[in-house]
Amino acid sequence: MDVYYQVFGWIGSVLIVASLMQARMLVFRWMNLIGSLIATAYNLVYGIWPYVAMNVAIVVINAYWLNRLYREANDPTVYQVLPTPPDSPFVVHLLKTHQKDIAHFAPAFTPMPAAGDTRHTFLVVRGDEAVGVVAVKEAGDGVGEVELDWVKPRFRDFTPGRFVYRDSRALPDAGFRQVRLTPHETTDREYLRKAGFRTERTEWVRDLTA
Repeated sequence: MDVYYQVFGWIGSVLIVASLMQARMLVFRWMNLIGSLIATAYNLVYGIWPYVAMNVAIVVINAYWLNRLYREANDPTVYQVLPTPPDSPFVVHLLKTHQKDIAHFAPAFTPMPAAGDTRHTFLVVRGDEAVGVVAVKEAGDGVGEVELDWVKPRFRDFTPGRFVYRDSRALPDAGFRQVRLTPHETTDREYLRKAGFRTERTEWVRDLTA
């Protein structure tokens, strides 16, 4: 039986260590919470009370942050959408810094628009931190083509980009009445549904409130 307890304890330790390697906040919190719960139970069995107290505190902290993260995930006041010139030095720097990750989700996207294209860029922020970028190209008659909808990995579980389409006035204020997106193999279709898009032949379409 002691061997099983030892294996149980090691599982908790591995989860805690592995959680520290996660870029995504939600994954980190859940792994750390489960690992801490296991560590609490393990130390209870052997009566190691200082470690019981420490792990209980970690469990409470993780539970608090998970509750807050889930609550904020649907709160439109947490994220803001800032219309930004596509040639803004900060936006260009952000796009180039994360170019490899961006290429996975938008292989054809380039930090600067093609000659003759009119691009509108929207910076998604949380407080004073840049969270992601949505870039929309004018296609005429109030229709926009979504060239990029990207957020940093640590915020990806909360899909803050959907606030651009659902809660923000940024797109209608820029003159768009509808946006369209042509999917590819890495397109997150579930995210598009949550953001209010619908399928129309080979495209995903989202009508915007005037």
